[in-house]
Amino acid sequence: MRITIPHIGNMYIAFRSMFNGVGVEMVVPPPTSKKTLSLGVKYSPEFVCLPFKLTLGNFIEALDMGAEVLIQAGGPGLCRYGYYARDQEKILKDLGYSFEMVTTELFESKIVGVANLAKRLSNNAPFTRIASAMRFGMAKIAAMDDIERTVHQVRARELQKGTATRLYREAVQAIDDAQDGRTLKSVTKDYTGRLRAVPMNTEIEPLIVGIMGEFFIVLDPFSNMDVEIELGKLGVEVRRSAYVSHWLKFSLFLNAFGISEKDRIHQAAQPYLKRDVGGDGWESIGEPILHRGEYDGMVHLAPFTCMPEIIAQNIMPTIKDRLPVLTITCDEQMGRSGMLTRLEAFVDLLWKKRTSRQMERAPEGRVFSVGLK
Repeated sequence: MRITIPHIGNMYIAFRSMFNGVGVEMVVPPPTSKKTLSLGVKYSPEFVCLPFKLTLGNFIEALDMGAEVLIQAGGPGLCRYGYYARDQEKILKDLGYSFEMVTTELFESKIVGVANLAKRLSNNAPFTRIASAMRFGMAKIAAMDDIERTVHQVRARELQKGTATRLYREAVQAIDDAQDGRTLKSVTKDYTGRLRAVPMNTEIEPLIVGIMGEFFIVLDPFSNMDVEIELGKLGVEVRRSAYVSHWLKFSLFLNAFGISEKDRIHQAAQPYLKRDVGGDGWESIGEPILHRGEYDGMVHLAPFTCMPEIIAQNIMPTIKDRLPVLTITCDEQMGRSGMLTRLEAFVDLLWKKRTSRQMERAPEGRVFSVGLK
């Protein structure tokens, strides 16, 4: 049995490690590309969001590589994405492909459901073996996320632009290749040290910009056209709202450790949005409120036609004392040049805003009258 999942950040590494650990072969689709997008757009309804089109394209490429079982997220709490598995199944079968579509139903059965899925697909492997494989897969994702946080810090300060990104890609490959926990720890320590050793400008104080929005677009560099890398080139330190390890933690486990970051975000959003509207819409309201004393601004990423993010975008202008927010709507029509122009203008305005605040906080209580607030 050959299984596959669509690309959502580096999640495939955790799943490949888990399924290989229980003796199941996983077919990893080629990295998402223009070909992937073209296939998805060709066979998708025009009005659906970019994640639908890209994951459909991933599935087509994986099926052409011999995949027999497709695993797609499903269930309530996932906005329309929770229903896409059935629509994609119908489209793919109409195209003549033979396969089984399996949905994780993460928000209903959590870790137990994933364990049962692994047991079913592995021809009843013992739960002890499944638990071990899952722990190792989660450890790989956590290691990659920790390294990526370091990359965000280094990228904004590095003297030779591109060094941190190159080391990060090497680290991801090394983590993917790790076959045991000792090797994984060694690789993580090695690349963290190499990143810390990158020559940096220690005198600058870069802008801090949060990245928030719809989970898939935030995590997928192809969808957002490498927005994190581009911000790093502009001397901006990125603080991303979502990481795969955190998403898996809150999706697969009950919160047994008191109030969580997500709880704090929801509480911050309460004056403007009192309940979940699906997807990540609630979080997109709370993020710029919760971090307004910490960040200089936020970049809001959303797929075109995404209803939860449309709700959030329309509420944002009513928020008092909020952080500056740049919303970037992503679909197959988006061009890199336009996105870069908007990022450059946004960063320029954030620098001016910071300079204005510094002038107003000048020593001896002097307050300067400036035009840009």
